[in-house]
Amino acid sequence: MSERDVMEYDVAVIGAGPAGLAYAIRLKQINPERMICVLEKGSEVGAHALSGAVLEPGSLDELLPEWRQNPPAICVPAKDDTFLKLSKTGAMKLPTPPQQNNHGNFIISQGQLVKWMAEQAEALEVDVFPGFAGAEALFGENNEVIGVRVGDMGLESDGTPGPAYTAGVDIHAKLTVLAEGCRGSITKQLIKRYELDAGKSPQTYGLGFKELWQLPPGRVQPGNIQHTVGWPLDNKTYGGTFLYHLENDQVYIGFVVGLDYQDPNLAPFEAFQQFKHHPRIKGLLEGGEVIATGARSLIEGGYQSMPKLEMPGAMLIGDTAGTLNVPKIKGIHVAISCAMLAAEHTAESLSAEGFDEAFRASPSGRELYKVRNIRPGFKWGLWAGMVNAGLETVFMGKLPWTLKHHADWSSMKKLDGYTEPKKDYVDRDLAPRDRLASVYFAGNAHEESQPVHLKVADLDLCSTRCTQEYGNPCTRFCPAGVYEMVDNDAGGKKLQINASNCVHCKACDIKDPYEQITWVTPEGGSGPNYGSM
Repeated sequence: MSERDVMEYDVAVIGAGPAGLAYAIRLKQINPERMICVLEKGSEVGAHALSGAVLEPGSLDELLPEWRQNPPAICVPAKDDTFLKLSKTGAMKLPTPPQQNNHGNFIISQGQLVKWMAEQAEALEVDVFPGFAGAEALFGENNEVIGVRVGDMGLESDGTPGPAYTAGVDIHAKLTVLAEGCRGSITKQLIKRYELDAGKSPQTYGLGFKELWQLPPGRVQPGNIQHTVGWPLDNKTYGGTFLYHLENDQVYIGFVVGLDYQDPNLAPFEAFQQFKHHPRIKGLLEGGEVIATGARSLIEGGYQSMPKLEMPGAMLIGDTAGTLNVPKIKGIHVAISCAMLAAEHTAESLSAEGFDEAFRASPSGRELYKVRNIRPGFKWGLWAGMVNAGLETVFMGKLPWTLKHHADWSSMKKLDGYTEPKKDYVDRDLAPRDRLASVYFAGNAHEESQPVHLKVADLDLCSTRCTQEYGNPCTRFCPAGVYEMVDNDAGGKKLQINASNCVHCKACDIKDPYEQITWVTPEGGSGPNYGSM
């Protein structure tokens, strides 16, 4: 293979999401002489950005005070909030939790937000490189991080160089800032290498779905926000839905299920499609047209599951650090404030030392600490979780305990002896009707000849133990039909990996009950395109 080029920077930021770009912008504001690059694995900035998303604007006001004069393309002031408990055919209105009061907030597209932020960063002479996937960390003589290696381009399926092969460049930096988002692949490697999760509660995640719909005129009320709990999920399964009204007769509709669910037969994609057929929802969508779809994992563990945010030569910020405020159903504001603090902390020394303590003591760290016990309280079921959430809200997070999580992969029950909850589903006809259609609306693109980026350690286990014990749940929890059990030559079944379907949600890396699936970065520029999401 050809010799690798080396590029030298003061700071290398991995991931052009809200946190990565906010860090670069703030550092340049403090010290314009710093040489900074931002690597983004998506084909363009925003291609892989997916969130609800409602923005609490305080941190963006601080970072870019004039942003409201030139806002991102989708930016709708929030108006009315509604919170419902659904049954199969009915809906009970509940008091809106105070954390979900959206007065003063904005419904936005995270894809459009980061595209806009990248323009602000480039105006400050930050080098932003979309289509360059950070594949692995690089290390110095003293076990410190000294940068990252960009993934090779033009490899054949067997890993050998093809006619268009280009060796990935090595990015060397005095400081490497990991802002990869949920379940970042380099972050995962570094957490293990430096034992950053030692003494922490296991991380927990959700799997989120989102669709953008164009509706007939007159149905949409821009700024209206609705959240629901209940059907189509059973009371033991954490999750909920959102419906955000935009302008131009468009709505965002979405569904999140906690990946700590127990039911091996649960198919999250199907549950989302069922929600769209609830009487309160179907009438809104009928006659409309789906424009775009997407799926991604959310990091939900909160304060007690946050790994140590610093290591020699590198640091974690934003969603990759676990800064989502789950009760608020918001994370962008904390990601930006975390990034700004990181930039201020490292501006002079380019050292991450002390950042973990600094963030936890900051207003954003205290915000996460205050709500630390709300998400794990739902392990006792919906109603107990809501009562616990009420108590935690009343006592403002000052109760003298911290609840723990269990690793999501360990929560799934085996088929033998498990009583599947009644799903009580309905017939459905709204688009998209299956996962492959949803992949199409995600704008997905992978070079078919590249190596499979979903690594399964033992394929034989899939057709033996996993079939018997769990019924191959990867064929259900994957939202894109990547995993499929097909006939083999011996008359049995084998696992087929349809890697080109992958929308990079990483649920398989999280939920596989044997922990034998590893998601690694595919060729830069591969994957979905969530530009309007």
